[in-house]
Amino acid sequence: MRARVAERATGRRRALCVVLVLLAVQLGWLARPAYACGCGAMVHGPNATMAVHHETSAVRWDGTTEQIMMSLTVDGNAPDAAWIMPVPHRATVRLGHPELLTELGRLTEPVTEHRSYFWPRSGDWPFEWSFGGATAPAPGARAPGVGVVGRERLGPFDVARLTATDPEALRNWLKTNGFQLPPSLAEELRPYVTQRWEYVAIRLAPAERHTYLTGTLDPLRLTFASERLVYPMRLSRLARTPQSLSLYLLAPHRMEPHSAIGGASPQVLYAGRIRPLGAVRDFSGAGPAFLTALDQSFPEPRRISGDHEFRRTAADTPYQRVTYAYSLLEVGGIPLWIPTVGGVPLLLVAATALAVGHHARRRAAPPAPVRVPPPLG
Repeated sequence: MRARVAERATGRRRALCVVLVLLAVQLGWLARPAYACGCGAMVHGPNATMAVHHETSAVRWDGTTEQIMMSLTVDGNAPDAAWIMPVPHRATVRLGHPELLTELGRLTEPVTEHRSYFWPRSGDWPFEWSFGGATAPAPGARAPGVGVVGRERLGPFDVARLTATDPEALRNWLKTNGFQLPPSLAEELRPYVTQRWEYVAIRLAPAERHTYLTGTLDPLRLTFASERLVYPMRLSRLARTPQSLSLYLLAPHRMEPHSAIGGASPQVLYAGRIRPLGAVRDFSGAGPAFLTALDQSFPEPRRISGDHEFRRTAADTPYQRVTYAYSLLEVGGIPLWIPTVGGVPLLLVAATALAVGHHARRRAAPPAPVRVPPPLG
């Protein structure tokens, strides 16, 4: 008896240890910071967590100038954070129009086509008895190997435009402003330093003190010169969680990426020439533009091989998604199959009655007289 009790106690202790180990692993996973978002590095303090759930950007390119308006949806317990985005040339930064992405979403949503069916389906009668249905501290002014081109305050954002000749110096500059950055960030910045790109470093904090950065952040609009349509993605290799990206590309023609750069194949959600109105017109200009909407996921961010580069497609073929709404054919609120099916027996009864009556009349009629011709001569 005592051996059995001891064995049960040992089993409980083992089960408790397994639960504690699994809990520790889970908590350790949740505590990992998401160091990168789709087009730049999102960094924060060492004792905070932040995850970028989704990134949506509108990109306009006219052949010489590119504009990017980006909106991030984040979650975590970070009271403030910084966002670093490389750009090929010097950029200007200002707040974006909050209605732009909403209007682009309406333009690219699927169209609905209505279709009818005759026979009842699941959910129709008789299958169912119904016929219907806080302020962040400012960045430091200068550090060896880092130049501050400009700095401005835009709503909750403190924006610094930087140049750097040394990726480690850029990392140190950011670190002195209160953020413990992963050592791998300097290595990922090295290709941009080699190409003499510049950087937009943004400090952001909630509007109210003692609150966390969460939800959809205010959009920012960056403008810079570019001979090609490019969307920086290399820093996303540092992300610890899967990333998703939505892009609205406004250009003279339909655009497509050169490659998937290590993510899933981009999905085309919309392609067509539009005449911009409202916030879309403010962003892209008054003239006609070709709008291409793309969605892409990156299940394993470490596989990202570089920046997105886009090219013109062979033809400006339009595309729009279609959803079908099906409904049961009705006449006066009554499903058409009911009078149709109910009328068939009536027709059979009527046809049978006519046949029987015709046969009865033939039997009741007297036999026709037989006429014999007179004999010849």
